[in-house]
Amino acid sequence: MRTLALVAAALPLTACDPSETVDKAMRRAAETMVLPVVDDFLPGDQAQIATRCIVENATPDDLRLLVRDVAVEAGTSTVNNVLDIAVRPETQACLIREGLPALLGGLL
Repeated sequence: MRTLALVAAALPLTACDPSETVDKAMRRAAETMVLPVVDDFLPGDQAQIATRCIVENATPDDLRLLVRDVAVEAGTSTVNNVLDIAVRPETQACLIREGLPALLGGLL
């Protein structure tokens, strides 16, 4: 019975895809760099929404560039990376879906 319980508890762990786990961790870390940048341009909830759109549309290379600055203040290159992702058509479409179409121009 105890062995069965251990096997049942381990089953969800075997279903986890390591690359998916790494991607989620990178995106969470990137959010910590993107939000302060976006927060300089947009208020509270709008900054949260825009951050989510930016991080969702970041490529793996974008994420690596963003997370390299974790634990330090965002510099010019981080701000530029965030703004580059923000102007992409996919990110703009996300912002529009979320009701922020006019704010992208204000972000830039």
